[in-house]
Amino acid sequence: MEGLLGAFEGQEEPWVECEVDADLKKEEYGLLIPAEGPIRLTAGSQRGIRDGLVTLAQLVKLNGGRGGAAIPAMQISDSPAFARRGVMLDVSRDRIPKMPQFMEILDTLALLKFNHLQLYTEHTFAYAGHEEVWEGWSPLTADEIRTLDAACIERGIELAANQNCFGHMVPWLKLPKYAHLAETHGDWMFDIWARSGPFSLCPTDPASLEFVKGLLGELLPCFSSPLANIGCDETYDIGFGRSKAEVEKCGRAAVYMDFVNKIAAVCRGMGRRAQFWGDIALSHPEWVKKIPEDVISLAWGYEPDSPFEKWGRMLGGGGKEFWVCPGTSTWRTITGRTSERKGNLAVAAREGLKYGASGFLVCDWGDSGHHQQWPLTLHALAGAAQAAWNPKAAVDGVAESALLFGDSTATPTGDAAAWLDELGDADLELRKACGALSHPSLKRLKNQTAVFIDMFKQLDEQREVGTKAAWFETLDRLEDLARRVPRVGEALMRAELEHTAKYACFAAGRGAFRRDDAGGETIAKLRDALRGIDAEHARLWRLRCREGGLAHSRSFFAQIDGMFAERGSGVTMFE
Repeated sequence: MEGLLGAFEGQEEPWVECEVDADLKKEEYGLLIPAEGPIRLTAGSQRGIRDGLVTLAQLVKLNGGRGGAAIPAMQISDSPAFARRGVMLDVSRDRIPKMPQFMEILDTLALLKFNHLQLYTEHTFAYAGHEEVWEGWSPLTADEIRTLDAACIERGIELAANQNCFGHMVPWLKLPKYAHLAETHGDWMFDIWARSGPFSLCPTDPASLEFVKGLLGELLPCFSSPLANIGCDETYDIGFGRSKAEVEKCGRAAVYMDFVNKIAAVCRGMGRRAQFWGDIALSHPEWVKKIPEDVISLAWGYEPDSPFEKWGRMLGGGGKEFWVCPGTSTWRTITGRTSERKGNLAVAAREGLKYGASGFLVCDWGDSGHHQQWPLTLHALAGAAQAAWNPKAAVDGVAESALLFGDSTATPTGDAAAWLDELGDADLELRKACGALSHPSLKRLKNQTAVFIDMFKQLDEQREVGTKAAWFETLDRLEDLARRVPRVGEALMRAELEHTAKYACFAAGRGAFRRDDAGGETIAKLRDALRGIDAEHARLWRLRCREGGLAHSRSFFAQIDGMFAERGSGVTMFE
């Protein structure tokens, strides 16, 4: 806590007086900043004192001064909407931050008053005896987790274990050593999309539970938090393979919940309280009552129309503890999705509070190569922090730009937050009309932007989806944004924003020109642009993140280039 006062060291007299008042709520605090004399900070607990000091540090930074004299006289009474305000970062697809970057992230989370963190893991923890799974991925080690755990405690953040223990186990199950644990190696339906190959552990095989028990037995002791997220989401393949007979006999929900409850019991035996993604259970309302009393359901949804109201009634109304889990809307986008993010955060916060959610966990995923840059996630986290603390108030873009981006520009077009919001809606009209790029039954795209998904279409594939005029209008907007990338305080962030704008222009240009019967000269220019984007992607990656995962991330560029090569001549740039 003392570190928050570092900007004021050297003051001759104490400039802030802190007092705990038992009559206040635990995280409630009051700040009295007089025109002269020391500042008074009163709070219901040491946690509240910390939050008040963070507010004070923000005010000092915004007012550019050292000491209380630079801050205008004011009085603040404040408390958070949600007691637990968390962030989940995906460290399995494909970015794993270097330790210095992790420390910067922790400082930022503390500045935003988050008090909970999870690192989503499938195969990127260095489990002993399972080297073939994580080899080459630069995994997190037990010592690194313990270091992060201690650093989190210093900053008032709880670091909780997160290991998917049921679905999303492809990195394990595709290997011969673990293939026997899979539900199926055949065909199945992932919601409305056809899939093939392994995905989930077989819930009826006792060896699956023993496998999970071994992972958790090694992972959980690295964390001081009593919570453990066991995953268990999107297990659509259950019943397509080895558990088929049991599913036909008892029902898919029963087979699913039985295995979840067994994993929760393993956690319980290790002194931990399990959390699990609630999507499968919530699709079978009659089975919600089967969720053990000590298990926390994580109700996740990443669109403005995600049914948090329905889930709140089912869980909170049914006496089950739950958290709401919206998303940053950054993955599979390049640019972010501003309208969807704002609507998603708002509905999650509103309905979570209405039905008594005990936590708010914003999720930042890394699907399809984790191509979004850190400033995109940082911008989204600012909105999530606001929604979790005070959802009735909007984010102050000027304050965000100054605190997080070092942006001192006064005009709206130079403001980092405003620019990022505009960027995130550059292809909004295409997102509303191009759902067919994802599936023929969809009108509107979800969990992705049009310019991103369109890159993975053949040059002559689905050219009728989205009008040519709309694609060129999107390109024009992105090119305009690329000409006015905002000034930010850190050179690396500036480079990341410039790269983001250039990459988005390439993606939109590819979509526009392939609908305009692009010739060989245009394709050559696009391929040349892609070479530069790939190189800059790799350079920027290595500045913040570990080498592991980069090759997989870059393979998506190779996939795009391969489609150009089919139309042109010669080998791809990656061969």
